[in-house]
Amino acid sequence: MRILSLNGWGGRLGEELVAHVRNADPDVLCLQEATSTPGATSPWLVYRDGGGELLQRANLFAEVAEALPGHQAFFCPAARGTLYDGDLMLQSEWGLATFVRCSLPIIGQVQDFIHGAFSADGFGDHPRPRNAHAVRLHDYATDKTTVVVHLHGLRELDGKGDTPARNAQTKRLIELIDRVRHNGDGLVVCGDFNVLPESRMLAELRDIGLTELVTSRGFTDTRTSHYLKAPRFADYMLVSGNVDVRSFEVVVQPEVSDHRALLLEIG
Repeated sequence: MRILSLNGWGGRLGEELVAHVRNADPDVLCLQEATSTPGATSPWLVYRDGGGELLQRANLFAEVAEALPGHQAFFCPAARGTLYDGDLMLQSEWGLATFVRCSLPIIGQVQDFIHGAFSADGFGDHPRPRNAHAVRLHDYATDKTTVVVHLHGLRELDGKGDTPARNAQTKRLIELIDRVRHNGDGLVVCGDFNVLPESRMLAELRDIGLTELVTSRGFTDTRTSHYLKAPRFADYMLVSGNVDVRSFEVVVQPEVSDHRALLLEIG
């Protein structure tokens, strides 16, 4: 089973991202910062915040779903807010997307908020709502059951250090995992955590028996050349001891976001 995790950056490199996902053809794709704007007629919209403007792909979720026709597609919005097509204001949803190859039956599933609650009337002030999505999958080829969880950790304007809100987020994430995972299941937790390697969040996930693969395997950067700031860590992949890790890669090329993709193959 090949699991790919990627922060999609709102689809700012949408065409390149869709092409990479199509070529990679993972069994499970965990995509953060996915967008869905059904009323859009243009492929590109603009997000405005504090006087700045950022391009957003109007329907990144639908485009990736089209690129992976052999997968079940799930969109998990965290908030709905305004994007712009010129002067036209459109309501757009933003959140997580999960794609699972149809040959892998989903025998359990949980989606819930690990910080805040769904915001239907605007993206809101930081730290904004954050959710997580977990799927419990059975692999007929190995006769193993694995829970795959991904999240987009909350963003604090003063950095990636430990905060009470992040500590509460970790507790809610572990509670979510416990709701879907059965005894003996393998567990993979991935995504854009928005924390540092020495964070309490990663420490608490290690305490429940997970191994963090990015730093433990010597990788020092999960950001691409499109991200010009430090620190260079944001994305992580963790696995339980009963997961048979065949390979793990922090993907350097192609660059399809300001985050690097994480690619895990398990047996």
